[in-house]
Order: sequence, then structure tokens, then C-alpha cells
Amino acid sequence: MRYTKVTRRDALRAVGGSVLCSLAHAARGFRLATFRVDVTPPAGEPLIWNVPLVQVDAPLFAKGIVLDDGQARYVLCGFDWCEITNGSELTFRRKIAAGAGTDSSRVAIQTVHQHAAPYADSDAHRLLDKAPNPPLHLSEKFLEEVTDRLAEAVKKAADQLKPFDRIGTGEAKVERVASTRRIPGLDGKIIVRLSGGGRDPELAAAPEGFIDPMLKTITLASGNKPLVRLHYYATHPQTFCCDGRASSDFVGIARETLERNEKVFQIYFTGCAGNVTAGKYNDGTPAAREGLSQRLLAGMEASIASTRFAPARQLKWRTVPLVLPLRADPGYTVADFRRRLEDPKGNPGSRVYLGAMALAFAERIQRPLELSSLEIGKVHILHLPGEPLLEFQMYAQHLKPQHFVAVAGYGDCGPGYICPDRAYDEGGYEPTDTNVGRGSEALLKKAIRQLLGE
Repeated sequence: MRYTKVTRRDALRAVGGSVLCSLAHAARGFRLATFRVDVTPPAGEPLIWNVPLVQVDAPLFAKGIVLDDGQARYVLCGFDWCEITNGSELTFRRKIAAGAGTDSSRVAIQTVHQHAAPYADSDAHRLLDKAPNPPLHLSEKFLEEVTDRLAEAVKKAADQLKPFDRIGTGEAKVERVASTRRIPGLDGKIIVRLSGGGRDPELAAAPEGFIDPMLKTITLASGNKPLVRLHYYATHPQTFCCDGRASSDFVGIARETLERNEKVFQIYFTGCAGNVTAGKYNDGTPAAREGLSQRLLAGMEASIASTRFAPARQLKWRTVPLVLPLRADPGYTVADFRRRLEDPKGNPGSRVYLGAMALAFAERIQRPLELSSLEIGKVHILHLPGEPLLEFQMYAQHLKPQHFVAVAGYGDCGPGYICPDRAYDEGGYEPTDTNVGRGSEALLKKAIRQLLGE
């Protein structure tokens, strides 16, 4: 084996300092480790809409990676919960950061957002505890215990970092999984097709509409050995909810099947799926769930098969603060949120989601949402908050047509749906179930440009 000695003078003569960059990279290298934590609540803890857990159909996992570029550590985590919001999102990131030996600004947590799972919002929990006859919410004991286990798992992973030197990208079309939730009617009004839309023959027969059919896969590898695959796809990952069963639903089934088959660690991230569901193809039956899982799995496998590798070069992590305008229309003011919260006879779900969680977001509005992105060569991963509508994912991808852009939504879900301004005129479900108002589109698009280094 031959070694070529490169002096400092040689390095300084290199165009753009490329030799110096190569020397620095060779000296420190890139390393990673994976972690997995079972985050299934115990029986009696509430899932979405305050229904206590009575049965575990499939365990819920937090699955992630710790990355180290020799200068700092970064953590990406896909969480099999419906939402992690406001104070809980910040606490989770801080505890993970402590485990990794890094700063919370270098941690991105994205929930998968299936609806057979919990919400977590410690700010809302504190508001509920002060209200009369408070509805059920996740217990402080459970949240403390699960975040401690998560921090410990991240710490163990950070002690077992392995080098990686290549990054692979692939994508493939997923057949008969995603469909728009916003079907334009002949009268110009939006027809809403929810996640169980397949039960209605007319909704099932309507076209898929505006979706992103492509599933994207990023693989980090050491030589020819893949160490982890990250999958990104935009649809609500929901076939059922609200009956006391915990499950990672059809996306978790596909992910874990692929991991068993391939013997490679797999993480799934839900993209900008605020207005995309499996509703055209889901009638709520086990057969529909199995079919969705199989077709998503086929898309993952095809995406892996299309993967092309390149050397893993300079890593860049960007963070962008974002403050969005609150809604101000009747029924959605701070006074309205508080009135719902404090109504002891009100619907428990409304008191939690349209009362305490909305009020918690309104009260922390000047603490910005923290957005982040990871760039390795021509690969960009964006971590966005709330439930962004698909338009934002397509916008990010169109900004860098020669690069590989993967987008994960469902970070801090305090804003709820983040809509283009025109959605407020069109109507439909999303602009009526959001905590933020007009003007959010321009602000989020500006943040996306910054995350992409524009």
C-alpha cells in the first residue's frame, strides 16, 4: 500500500482548500449508531382522544440514529406516537441531547403520527391539572420514565459509534396507498375524504388527487455494508383509531417486516401529509390494513433496489427559528380555548385538544418552533413542525431539483396543520383544525429556503 505525504504547503495550494477538507475528513471521519426504545404506554394511559390503552396490537418504538462528524453529534428520531408537542417536545429533545452529549438544537424528533398512539404535551397537562374535573392525560410518571429510558439508550448508542463513509439515495413509486383528503367539488367547495374514506363507495371511487407518490430512502453505509435506512413518505399512516388499541399501524408493520427480512436497521418518517391520507384505500378492515402494509413494503423494497451510493462528504446541520401567526377567527381565540378547557361538562377530547393544547401553544407563541436540516453532499433532510400540507414538501423538492431532498413533518406539533393561504379560502378540514393562521405559508417557505442553504 502506498501513502502519499501531503504537506501543509501542498494543502494550501489546493483549489478551494479541498485537500485541507479531505485531510480534516480523513482525520475525524463520520460515525453513527442506532437506538431503539419501546415507548408503548402501560395499560390505562391514554391514547388519542383520551381513550385508555387496553390492548397492544404492535409495540410502539422510538427508533433513531446518532451521527458524529468529529466536531458535534446529531440525533434523528422517528417516534411511533401521534404527536409530541410544546413543552414535551422540548423536554424530549433536551433529554436525548444529554444522552448524546450534544445540544438540543442538534436533535430532531418526528412522530410517525399514526392514530393508535398517544399525544404528549406537558404544557397542556399542567393547564388540565388546574382545571375542574380534568380529563385524562399521559401521567408525569410515565413521561419521566420513558424519557429517561430514551436518554439512556441514546447514551449507550453514542458509546458504540461505528464509521460510515457512503450515503445512498433511492426512490420508488408507491402504488395504491396515498390519496388526497381535499377533493375539489363541482361547486368549488372541498369534499373531505378522511382516513376511513374507503367505507364510502363514492369517496373510494374518487381519484387519488394531489399526492407525492414517491417514497424516498437514504442509506448510510460502511463500504458495501448498509448500517441504517431512513424512509420518507407522505400519507397519514392511519387505518383505525380510538378503540384502546396501540399499534404502529400499516407503516410500522411494513418497516419492521423489512428490518427482519433485510437485517438492516430501518426508520420511517412521515412527510408533509397534512392533506394526504390512505382514505381511498382504507375501509377499516384488517384486509385493507394488510394490503396497505404490503404495498408500502413493496415501495420500500423498490426504493432500496434503486439506491445509488456516493462518498459521504461534509455534513452540515442548520437550524431555523420559526414563529407563526395565531388564528384570530371566532371560536379560536385564547378566550375560546380557555372556555373549552375549563368547562367541566365539556367533551374530554375537546377540552384537551381544542382547549388545553391550543391554549398551551398560544401561550408559548413567542418561543419559536425549532426547525432543522441535515445536509450530506447533495442529500438534504428537512425536519418540519406541525402537520404541514403536501405543498410544502413539493416546494422544498422543487427548490433543489438536482439534489435529493427528503422531508419529515410532525416535529413539534403545536401549530397543528400548516396550510397554504389559499386553503383558508377553499375551506375543508385542515384550515378549520389548525392553531395558526394566514401568513404561515410565506414564513414556512422562507424557513425551508434557509434550511436548504438558499
